Amino acid sequence: MPEYVYRAVTSKGQIVRNKVEDVNKNTLIKKLKNNDLLPISIVQVGYQGKKTKVNRKNMMDIDDIMKQANSANILRGRENIKPSIKERVNLALSREEKITNRDIIIFTQNFYLLKKANFNNIHALSTIIDSTENLSLRGILQDILAGVEAGEYMYTTMEYYSNIFPYIYINMIKVGEMSGSLTKSLEQAIKYMEDVDGYGQRLRKIIIPNVLQLLAIIAILIFGVAYIIPLIQETFEQAGTTQELPGITLWFIDFCNGLAAIWYIPVMIIAGAVAILMVYINSPKGRYNFDYFKYKMPVFGKLIFAMDFSRLMRAMLLNLENGMRIQESLEVSKSVIKNYVMLSIIETAINNILIGASWIEPFENSSLTSPMQTEMLKIGMQTDLTEMMRKLVEYMEIDINNLMQRIMSVLPQIVYSIVGIFLIFLVLVIIVPCIQLYMGTWVFESVDLPPL
Repeated sequence: MPEYVYRAVTSKGQIVRNKVEDVNKNTLIKKLKNNDLLPISIVQVGYQGKKTKVNRKNMMDIDDIMKQANSANILRGRENIKPSIKERVNLALSREEKITNRDIIIFTQNFYLLKKANFNNIHALSTIIDSTENLSLRGILQDILAGVEAGEYMYTTMEYYSNIFPYIYINMIKVGEMSGSLTKSLEQAIKYMEDVDGYGQRLRKIIIPNVLQLLAIIAILIFGVAYIIPLIQETFEQAGTTQELPGITLWFIDFCNGLAAIWYIPVMIIAGAVAILMVYINSPKGRYNFDYFKYKMPVFGKLIFAMDFSRLMRAMLLNLENGMRIQESLEVSKSVIKNYVMLSIIETAINNILIGASWIEPFENSSLTSPMQTEMLKIGMQTDLTEMMRKLVEYMEIDINNLMQRIMSVLPQIVYSIVGIFLIFLVLVIIVPCIQLYMGTWVFESVDLPPL
């Protein structure tokens, strides 16, 4: 079994070092964390061919881990000793350094360039690890390297870090490794990550300012009802005027007071509705209906389907270029899809191939693909499917960009409409009483003088 030297910090701030044997770095990290140890560094130092008979699955605390070591150098009694600056820095980095999408994109770009230069996976990963500044990412890459050196695929280790590597990214790497064209998969993964990052930035530039504006209006409403309106009401009462606040303002005050008195009822209703919805979505039928709604939802539905269908066609193109048959290509490529509706269409297409029917027909009957897309696939079956699918991928890329531009033009109008409604409500509830107070008509009424 592999031998590792690790450095970790206990819950009391002790820095411990140890040399242990374990199956791989993943299981060692799990054991350390389960025993309240925060890993600072884990380095593989050797490989022990002879397996020990020690049962490590039932470790309950740090002492059990230490008993399994062949040799240990544990710095005990350090509760009153301050750790060194280097140890503090390592501890802070291990806790706070996060892996961003940009880190994944840079790693993929570097790996792609090295693969293009005919580096093997082990040499490429070793080179990238030496130049990776993010300690968290470096540890993950070292784990991937250990898996590759043990004869595993890269994607098998990446699946353990699904919170770092997107699901689609992992499956792109899987398709590349299974089809023998990892370099092309890396190129597609770079484009996918950059497109997603670019689309996300464009959406955030539109959504975030408008959402902040909406939240600001809601905050003004809450502040007005909690502070400004009672102040105006108190001023009217002290002056002895019979003038009242606008009806909509009084209604909104009563509504907020009533809501505050029974706040737990709407909270329980919302929580119950969310719980029921989550249970339904987690059922097979509910998941299918929810995924179908994603493809049919207003504004974003067509874009979501276009991106899934384009992703499927890209994966199929990659497999077809590497000599796979259509059935095998569909089998391998379906792993890049999470949507149950698309998966059911793919399974129907595979079954059609088995019975000698058209694999394009399920896509055509789904009413989700456009006539242009299915027609290009039909022409490809009669001529050169690989070449036609390449053109289809280019067409889908243009279509996605057009859908994005359409969303960018429609989304602001929707958000501005919502903000406008809240703004009108703000004027009626808060601004009108303020203007009424500022104009001072209530002053003349309180002293029985006609207003000017």
